[in-house]
Amino acid sequence: MSYASQTLKERIKRDGRIDGEVIKVDRFLNHMVDPQLIDLLATDVATHFAEKSIEKVLTAETSGIMLAQAVAGILGIPFVYAKKKKPLTMGEHYAAASYSFTKEESTTLYVAKEVLQARERVLFIDDFFAKGSTLKAIEEIVKQAGAMLAGSAVIINKSTRRDIYSILTLEELSSTGQ
Repeated sequence: MSYASQTLKERIKRDGRIDGEVIKVDRFLNHMVDPQLIDLLATDVATHFAEKSIEKVLTAETSGIMLAQAVAGILGIPFVYAKKKKPLTMGEHYAAASYSFTKEESTTLYVAKEVLQARERVLFIDDFFAKGSTLKAIEEIVKQAGAMLAGSAVIINKSTRRDIYSILTLEELSSTGQ
């Protein structure tokens, strides 16, 4: 287990809560944010993808933004977040539907064509991976753009998929004794 994984696991044990598949991290990850913890997690992710020739980091509004920005900063590349509402200023765009099981609502994600180009190598980042709806929407947007999804990374993977780089999995968290 990496230093980032161990640190996150200890932080969840101290300041979070696990209730089945619900992992409460509001006090340090997705409501109030600990920037030092984000930097540690971002370094772990950026190191993993450093040799993959990533040109852009892409996330969905809102909870993935902190990690996406930190990873992009370390890699020295831009990041884009897919918006949940299309602003009047957004002209031509890509769009795909996503369903949030946490919020129990469907939403459409929008990315302006001017910020995602054909043949760009993209890294998708999010806070959690559960059912995969956000990733499916991002995959659709990347496909519409003619770009290439070069990798996916999350802080916590609650699924059994192992093709997504994660700091921790739900299995690893089950040993926190909560």
